[in-house]
Amino acid sequence: MKGIIIAGTHSGAGKTTIAVGLMALLQKRGMTVQPFKVGPDYIDPSYHRLVCGRPSYNLDTWMMGIDAVKSTFTRAMQGADIGIIEGVMGLFDGKDGRDEQGSTAHIAKILKLPVILIVDARSMARSAGALVYGYERFDPGVKIAGVIFNRVGSVRHYKMLKDAVEAKCKARALGYIPRDEEIILPERHLGLEMADEAVDGDQWTVIRKRLVKLSERFINIDEILKLSSQYRIQKLTLSLTTDHSPPTTRIAVARDNAFCFYYQENLDIFKQLGAELVSFSPLKDKRLPGNINGIYLGGGYPELYAKRLETNKPMRKAIKDFAERGMPVYAECGGLMYLGKGLKNFKGEKYEMVGVFPWISRMLEKRKSLGYREVKAVDECPFLKKGQKIRGHEYHYSEIDEPSKKIKRCFTCNPPIPPLEKGGKGGFEGYLYKNTLTSYVHLHFASNPKFAEGFVRACSLCPPY
Repeated sequence: MKGIIIAGTHSGAGKTTIAVGLMALLQKRGMTVQPFKVGPDYIDPSYHRLVCGRPSYNLDTWMMGIDAVKSTFTRAMQGADIGIIEGVMGLFDGKDGRDEQGSTAHIAKILKLPVILIVDARSMARSAGALVYGYERFDPGVKIAGVIFNRVGSVRHYKMLKDAVEAKCKARALGYIPRDEEIILPERHLGLEMADEAVDGDQWTVIRKRLVKLSERFINIDEILKLSSQYRIQKLTLSLTTDHSPPTTRIAVARDNAFCFYYQENLDIFKQLGAELVSFSPLKDKRLPGNINGIYLGGGYPELYAKRLETNKPMRKAIKDFAERGMPVYAECGGLMYLGKGLKNFKGEKYEMVGVFPWISRMLEKRKSLGYREVKAVDECPFLKKGQKIRGHEYHYSEIDEPSKKIKRCFTCNPPIPPLEKGGKGGFEGYLYKNTLTSYVHLHFASNPKFAEGFVRACSLCPPY
């Protein structure tokens, strides 16, 4: 299986634009492309799926572990001609300043795949050689096979960049993308807009054609295919165990513009455990799907669709009734906001939400929290035994009222989340009401599949709703 990694010198260098362009160009050539994204990201994979017609899988050595990364890559690559992995932030950015875990470089090393480095060449010429030279020598274990320059001003500009790099570096210049305002993807507070929202059908057709045209004209795609490494298949699988044969259960998964943040691996693990997943929309549907045993509410943008969520009273009532009956519900970040009593958007406008929990969430102008989290279950956690750990990531611009001390906390977090209550011990999260568990942390089930097993098991014990 052939694979290559598209990495950047920093965030905003043009990784997504160039990766999507290469994916589209290879699709045009009749190749089946399997996309991947390094790190805890939901937005870039939405563009990958739109181009490739296949789900994009996240690869993160800190959240998943090395064996799980290899297993996910191998399994996802079945039936594909080539895998294209888009990196996260800069090539060496990961967990912290000393640890390579979570970085694109670490993925390149464990999968033994070559890297194409994307350099934003705007306002740069010979200095590009010094930049790439430093990246090559920072960690010789990472093979930087080539360089693509972004936002290049002219053919003469590219020649200067190419000469500077190839005079000092082992990496080859593989082409460039000129400055072009037509291919800039729209952004907002959490990064790029989701692909389904950012472009309509006609607009996306224009952008895609433009990306393919630029990639064909200015990038040496044949050389990239030659540089891509042959990946040796390793038969590694996640350890999924249950106390009995896989249960037959139906889990309703909220999927629309308000709730769209899901790791594909999480959904796959539910299916491997015998669960049938059925999608529903809290924005559009008036009732929950029939014969379900549990609900999974992912993150997303409830703050942008708060009025529509409030207006859909039948759905809010149905979800609250589901939770009141003690049926299993798991909600992350945006789902946490939706299950609260109310939500205030960026303008301070307040809207009613489901009301399972008593808090009001409110959007802030500045980011509230960002970073990896490892959570440890305490006695009350219904889906994970006491002392077991699972990893994830937190990234949000909202905060909630301090919950009543009557609401149970199921997790301790590391690094600790600052205490909400004055004089509190801090680090406590994972709010529980009956069998409804909600958290700001987006968990990756591959870090400990027992959480998913516990949720599926709890669903299987409940009669269909």
